[in-house]
Amino acid sequence: MNKQPDILSMHLHHTKPKRQKRAGRILTGILLFLFVIYCIVCYFLVSLALVPSFMEKTKVFETVTNTSIEALVQTSDIQNNRAASLDETRTWLKTAKASSWSVTTKDGYHLIATAFSPETKSSRWALLLHGYTGWKEELYPLAYHYIQQGYHVLVPDMRCSGESEGDFIGMGWTDRLDNMLWLSEILAQDPHASIVIHGQSMGASCALMMAGEELPSQVTAIVSDCAYTDAYSMFAKQMKDWFSLPSFPILDSMNLMLQLRGGYDLKKASALTAAEKTSLPVLIIHGQEDDMIPVEMAYQLYDALSGPKELLIVPGAGHAQAVDKDPDLYYETVFSFLQELE
Repeated sequence: MNKQPDILSMHLHHTKPKRQKRAGRILTGILLFLFVIYCIVCYFLVSLALVPSFMEKTKVFETVTNTSIEALVQTSDIQNNRAASLDETRTWLKTAKASSWSVTTKDGYHLIATAFSPETKSSRWALLLHGYTGWKEELYPLAYHYIQQGYHVLVPDMRCSGESEGDFIGMGWTDRLDNMLWLSEILAQDPHASIVIHGQSMGASCALMMAGEELPSQVTAIVSDCAYTDAYSMFAKQMKDWFSLPSFPILDSMNLMLQLRGGYDLKKASALTAAEKTSLPVLIIHGQEDDMIPVEMAYQLYDALSGPKELLIVPGAGHAQAVDKDPDLYYETVFSFLQELE
């Protein structure tokens, strides 16, 4: 009479572990599936943020561009000054002495730059560095003003931008080493060159990152226009603006994916760390109303510098708009700062 309950008990005893194992396998499969999906999302987000060709295919480039334009200060004086500058530049380019330069990076990418020469003989040079998703032509108005001051000017397309090759935008970090090649090219042309590195946005951060390296003694100054302190902090802010996503934990995962795919770490791409190392003269410029890179970053960079330094904060200017908000003040400050170093 007691055998049946014993058999039933034994059956239930053996069935329960099987169900638990099955449930465990199902849960593991679900978690693995979600992990794979998460990795794929991070993979695509890295491409969306740092591969222009992929951005264009998915219309993210247009979205980022439109978002950036909407964040700018839209006033008539900025628009009029910008239009006048472009007209002036187009007229100059018709007769400008220009030539194309090229270098090849250690990892095999072909980079392109345009060199401009002044009318008079000079050993003063300016290396001009463009911003995120930008290209060299955007800095031709700046090149024109350097030419007017008697400088030779070299304006490169940084990797993965414009005519230059590359798999990922370098956020200034890989570019800091690429641009050493351009310094070498300048010195090959003119061993007595006196070189200023003038960057805008990502290019400004890159200029400061370069200052943290062992630069040739011929580099005499850095002009940093609206730089971010580090690429990680910049992307942490833009995750919400561009993709409507929280930075944590996605940005850390993207950064890990970038290290695997692109070979560099956003957290190491720090202009602030480099600023703490350099004793070079540095001019920090920033727009008071910059909605992309907060003006607080300019103060942090300025405070980190130990060498000769100057700070210009332009009221009413958004991101990279200081030169258009008050061009006279901008260029007077830049060239007065550089002239004092001669």
